[in-house]
Amino acid sequence: MAAITAPLAKAPIPVQAAEPEPGDYFTDLQWEVLESLIDAVVPAIVVASDGNSDPGSALTANDTHKQLVVTEEQCTDAYDDLVATLKRPPTYDQFKEFLAARPLDNPRFHKQLRRIVGQTPKSVRKRLGGALDLMTRRTGSLLATGYWTPLHQQGLDTREAIIKSWQNAWTPVWPLLAKTFCTLARVSWAPTDPLFHKLSAYTDHVDDYIPGSEVDYRFLQFPPTATSTSHDNDDEEPAVIKTDIVIVGSGCGGGVAAKVLAEAGHKVVVVDKGYYFPPSHLPMAGEAGQQLLYEAGGSLQATNGATSLLAGSCWGGGGTVNWSASLAPQDFVRREWAGEPGGGLAFFDTPAFQESIDRVCETMGVSDEHVRQNHGNRVLLDGAEKLGWHAKACPQNTGGNEHYCGRCSLGCGSGEKQGPAVNWLPAAQKAGAQFIEGLSVSEVLFADDDDEEDDEDEDNEDNEGGSGHEKKKRRAIGVVGRWTARDKNGFVHSPASERVQRTVRIEAKKVIVASGSLNSPLLLMRSGLKNPHIGKNLHIHPCGNLTAAFPEDVKGWEVQSFPGGILTSVVSDFENLDGHGHGVKLEASSMLPHMVLFNLPWHSALQWKTDALKFRAMNAYISIARDRDTGSVFPDPHDGRPVVDYAISDFDRAHTLAGLVALAKLCYAQGAVEIWPAVPGVPSFKRRSEPSSSSSRGNRESSPADDEENVDGNQDPLGDDDPAFQAWLRVLGTANNSPPRAQHASAHQMGTCRMSSSPEGGVVNNKGQVWDTEGLYVADASVFPSASGVNPMITVMAIADWIARGILADQ
Repeated sequence: MAAITAPLAKAPIPVQAAEPEPGDYFTDLQWEVLESLIDAVVPAIVVASDGNSDPGSALTANDTHKQLVVTEEQCTDAYDDLVATLKRPPTYDQFKEFLAARPLDNPRFHKQLRRIVGQTPKSVRKRLGGALDLMTRRTGSLLATGYWTPLHQQGLDTREAIIKSWQNAWTPVWPLLAKTFCTLARVSWAPTDPLFHKLSAYTDHVDDYIPGSEVDYRFLQFPPTATSTSHDNDDEEPAVIKTDIVIVGSGCGGGVAAKVLAEAGHKVVVVDKGYYFPPSHLPMAGEAGQQLLYEAGGSLQATNGATSLLAGSCWGGGGTVNWSASLAPQDFVRREWAGEPGGGLAFFDTPAFQESIDRVCETMGVSDEHVRQNHGNRVLLDGAEKLGWHAKACPQNTGGNEHYCGRCSLGCGSGEKQGPAVNWLPAAQKAGAQFIEGLSVSEVLFADDDDEEDDEDEDNEDNEGGSGHEKKKRRAIGVVGRWTARDKNGFVHSPASERVQRTVRIEAKKVIVASGSLNSPLLLMRSGLKNPHIGKNLHIHPCGNLTAAFPEDVKGWEVQSFPGGILTSVVSDFENLDGHGHGVKLEASSMLPHMVLFNLPWHSALQWKTDALKFRAMNAYISIARDRDTGSVFPDPHDGRPVVDYAISDFDRAHTLAGLVALAKLCYAQGAVEIWPAVPGVPSFKRRSEPSSSSSRGNRESSPADDEENVDGNQDPLGDDDPAFQAWLRVLGTANNSPPRAQHASAHQMGTCRMSSSPEGGVVNNKGQVWDTEGLYVADASVFPSASGVNPMITVMAIADWIARGILADQ
C-alpha cells in the first residue's frame, strides 16, 4: 500500500463502516420486537401538552407507542438535576429537544444497531432470536412480560416497565436479556446521536488536528483466478509464497518478533486478517472504529453476558488501539512465573529477561518523564496524596513526546504512540520483511507423517527443564488462509464477496502464531492440535467501572481543556489484597462516548438520557483485577468466531468491588458532585444542594458548580463527616456484583496457550515452541503463565523478544 498524502484539511480522512450484514437471521417480526425493546431503553421522551397532569391524555395510541410521555414536573426535575452538575448546561428548550429525539429515526443509529447484532457469533444470535420469537406470541409474551399482548404491541411506558422488571428478576435469563437490550441501545446511541454530540461538545477529532507521518507499507497483492471471487474455493489454485518464517498476527507479539528476526537476516512474512489505517485516517469515528479496529466490532461478550471484551483486530493489533500505558511486569509476578510448578520457566527471573524488557522499552522511548496529567488522572494522583495512598505516573511508549490524546482507542492520529504499526513493523520492512493484510489464516500446515524424521535426540533437544517427553513431533511447514483484497478504490467497507479473494499458501521453515489470546488457540485447534490446555486458563483482568462528574467542564476526550493522555497514572495500594499478588489497580479509562455510557447505569429512560448529557463533566475509572481464577475460549460451532466462557469468581469480584469503593473515595476527595458505580442496585451518590428554580431554567453561563457552592471545601477528604456518603459507601461495599446482573469489562486477555515446563501443564515450552511440534511457536499474551497484573503490552513484547532471540540462537 503506497503512502497516502496527508490531507490539507485539519480532519482525518473519513473511513466508512461497512453496511450491516443482511438481517435474514431474524424475521421481520423478530426485528420489530428487538427494536421495540431498544426503543424503550433510549426512547423519544416528550412532555404532556397543555399542562395536563395525565401524560397520555392528549396523545394518540401511535404517539404513546413511539414516545415516552412525562409530566412537566418530571421534565423540570430532570433538568434541575442536570443544571446542578454542568458548568454550561443547555437551555431548557434544548434539553427538551434532546429528550424528544428518537434514536430509531436516526439512520446512523439504525445501521449501527444492525451492524453490532450482525457481528455477534451466530450461536448468540440464535439464542437471542429464540427469545424474540417467544415474545411475538401471546403465551410467550405472558411468560416473558406478564402481559397477553405481544411485547411489540405494548405502549412504550409498558415496555420500559418490563425492562425494569427484568433487571430485578430472580431467574438469570431475564436480567441477561435486560442487559443485552440496554447494551445494544447504549453502544449504538452514544457514537451516533447528533444532539448528544452537539450539547456535550464531543467531536471525533481535535480541532487542531495534524496527522502524523505515514508508513509506506508495501503489502503483497495477489491476482484473481477464475474462481477467486467465489465462496467455493476448493478447486482454486492457491497463491504460494515461500519464506523462512511466517508470523500470523501483526500486534505487539508479532511486530516485535518480525523486527528481531528480519534484522537478523531471515526472510519474514507477517500476515493479519485486519487492515492498515494510516494516521491520516485516525482516530476514526465511533461506528467505523468499532467495526474495523476491534474483534467482533467491539461487541464481544462472555457467554453469560456479564463481561464485555475488547481486543484489537487490525494492522498493529492491540498496539493500535491501546492507551500508551507501558508498565513492566512486576518482580513478584516474574518470581511466580519462574517458580511455575515443575520448574523450567526460571528465565522470567533472570537478567536476560530483564534485557528483553529494557530493549523493548528503549525501542519505543518508554518514559514517565514526558507525561502531563489530564483532569481524570490528576484526580487519582492528588486524591491518593490526600488519602495517604500510593500513586505514580504511568510510563508511556510515546518516544519522549507529551502525548495529548483522548481518542487513541480509535487509533492514534498523531502517530506518536510507538506501537507495532508505527515502530516495529516499519523497521521489519526496512530489513526486508514482507506483509499481507486481509489474510484470515485457517490452519497451520504440517509435514506428512512420511516426511517426519523419527530422531529421538531432536525430539528431546527443545525440552530444556522438561520431563523427558519423547512423543513424536509434528513439523510445521507453513500456513494457509483466505485473502480479501481492498476494493478498487483502496477501501474495505464494501462486502468481501465483491472484492478479490484468493487462497494463499505460505510455505515456511518456522511458523509463529501471534494472533492474541482469543484467536491463537482457535488456530491451533483448527490445525488439529489436541493439547487439552489449548483455549483454557483464560485470564482477562476483569474491570469494575465507575464514573464521576466534577464541577468543571472536564471534556475528558479533549486535549485543550486538560491536556494529557488517557491512562497516565496508577494507584497500586490495592494490588495485593490476598497476600499472594491478587488485587486491583486503579486507573483512568477512555472517555469515548460508547465506552463511558455503556457503563453508565440504566434505571429508567429519563434518568439515563439526563445522566448521559452530563458526559462533558465526567471522568471514567476502572478497578482492574489481577484475576486468580480463569475461563476459556472456544470456536463458535456455527461460524468459528471466538466464544468466551468466563464468569468472574467470587474471589476476584470481591477485589473489583473493593477497588470501586476506593475509587469512590478518591473521586469524593477531589470534589466529585456525582458518582456512578456500575453495580446493580446501587444508585448514584449526589453531593450537592438542590438548585434554585431561578437558576435552573433558561440559558445559563454558570451554575452553582462554578463557585463550588455545592461542595463543602472544608469536608474531610475521606468523607467521614458526611453521613450520606458513608451510608452510600456501605451500600456499595456490600452490593452484589455477581453475574449475570453485574457488568465487568476486559481489555486484556491472557493465558490460553500457557507456557509451562511440560505438556501436562500448558501449551508451549520455555522457548515458546508448541509442545509435540517442531517449528511452531506462539508469541503473544496467550503464553502468559497467569495474569500479568499490569497492562500487558510490555510483557507481551518482552516475551516475543525472548522467543524470537531464542529462535535465532537455535539456528
